[in-house]
Amino acid sequence: MPVNIPRDLPARELLENENIFVMSQNRAAHQDVRPLHIAILNLMPTKIQTETQLLRLLSNTSLQLEISLLHMRSHSSKNTSSDHLGAFYSTFEDVKDRKFDGLIITGAPIEILDFEQVDYWPELVEILDWTKTHVFSTLHICWGAQAGLYHFYGIPKYLMEKKVTGVFTHEILDPRCALVRGFDALFPAPHSRYTEVLREDVVDTPGLRLVAESPEAGVYLAVSEDGRQVFITGHPEYDPLTLKGEYERDRVKGLEDTLPRHYFPGDDPSKRPVTNWRSHAHLLYANWLNYYVYQATPYDLSAIGTVEPVPFVEDWII
Repeated sequence: MPVNIPRDLPARELLENENIFVMSQNRAAHQDVRPLHIAILNLMPTKIQTETQLLRLLSNTSLQLEISLLHMRSHSSKNTSSDHLGAFYSTFEDVKDRKFDGLIITGAPIEILDFEQVDYWPELVEILDWTKTHVFSTLHICWGAQAGLYHFYGIPKYLMEKKVTGVFTHEILDPRCALVRGFDALFPAPHSRYTEVLREDVVDTPGLRLVAESPEAGVYLAVSEDGRQVFITGHPEYDPLTLKGEYERDRVKGLEDTLPRHYFPGDDPSKRPVTNWRSHAHLLYANWLNYYVYQATPYDLSAIGTVEPVPFVEDWII
């Protein structure tokens, strides 16, 4: 489906080889529609892998999307070349005067640190505050979700005894939420983290709805009452072999108890994992784009933050 991304971005060739529709600038210009302007704040060290994973999920819609990739100015990337960042990424300073229909804030492998210990935390706080007036709906992933819950609602994260890693079964608690329209009552999703937010903290916080959770992995999906903030504590965007790669990396580091659960057949890491979460991952992103962005964002982007949004989706969807 139509995702408008730069022709030389490595993700383009990978996605085209998967028969995923990515759109050229020339073709986009001939469509008489306003594209949705979506920014991705990529905090992951493996930026090319992460941008490809997210663009794959964003492609599953009939909406035209214009993507802006962002990285932190206050942090030097050690795993992505400066040439790639210079060619395809902007910083917050470059876009702070623009408005976006949607923003995705990725996870980051820094969750053991206190938020205030993260070198780019002051810049991230500035971005989070900026979203209230310049972004219609923000999707927070894993550490990005924990950071958003902490900043906006004061919800802390807690270090767990061992890493939660694997593909876990989740239950929908709020079937009226448009984010899970079309979901099965139980659905799988990957997790990979050392910290958690507590269920009672989310449930007891005014203005938040707990939408889905796992008996093993805990809170998975929460959303603000106005739909402007969506929090996903897992990684539905993961490729089939991402958890395998993390497990092998952890073993090289001498880390124990990091075998992903419910992932390798028979818990045998020599066997190829079976991917069972992709359909719900695509549906989650399509629902966010449709119900929380397209159906509600102002046609005039400059109106974001200055006018009352249309009645939220659950008020008029049957």
